[in-house]
Amino acid sequence: MKAQLLLSAAMLALTAEVVEAADVSSNELVRKIYRPASEPSAAQVTGVHPVLGGRVAVMDGRTLWYPQYAKRVQLAHIDACELPQWALDPKWEDRERMKAPPPVPCGPFAKAWLKRTVGNKSVTCNVVSYRVDGTAIARCTTGARDLALEMLRVGWARVASPYPVNGQYAAYQRYAMAARYGMWATYVLDMNEWRRKAVDKTPDRRPIADFNLLAERESEISPPFADARKRPLRTDR
Repeated sequence: MKAQLLLSAAMLALTAEVVEAADVSSNELVRKIYRPASEPSAAQVTGVHPVLGGRVAVMDGRTLWYPQYAKRVQLAHIDACELPQWALDPKWEDRERMKAPPPVPCGPFAKAWLKRTVGNKSVTCNVVSYRVDGTAIARCTTGARDLALEMLRVGWARVASPYPVNGQYAAYQRYAMAARYGMWATYVLDMNEWRRKAVDKTPDRRPIADFNLLAERESEISPPFADARKRPLRTDR
């Protein structure tokens, strides 16, 4: 009887050890499954992007250059005419003398306004992402002024997406369009369409090239196109 009791006690002790070992093994397996392959860096955890600051050169209506970092920065969430791009003035009155509407240098005007806004002031850019070519996409300010918002306010830029992430950007664009500010007072080709179709993208591009592209346009982004369709056929009555 005593031998049986000793045997039972030994079996219970052995069972307890097996269960404990199984629990330890199971917990270790769980830890191995859910343990990350490598510890994330601080940048991955916090989503930190660099903040650039200092004097800049204006390259076009949406692009800045930081010489101290040798870094190109594009204003986030907006688009603007490329430097060689022309728009056309809808007030084409002297049609006998002029074969096309008066040209408007959309790209240079956009650059000039951004340059005027920046002046000699320091610009702070909070980088949010990068393009494939390494250009930083950033929200840039000078003082308390959002540069992208300023370009939208005066009508020399448009929101880059039909569904802007910033409601204030959309509101400023609607106001500029209604007031016919900047490029919204012209016949202007959608910038993405222009980039696809324009062959000559040099500074020597002639206005007639954009007149031809506008004649074959796929989309109409500025109000004067709709205004033209609403004009009466006769104006002498």
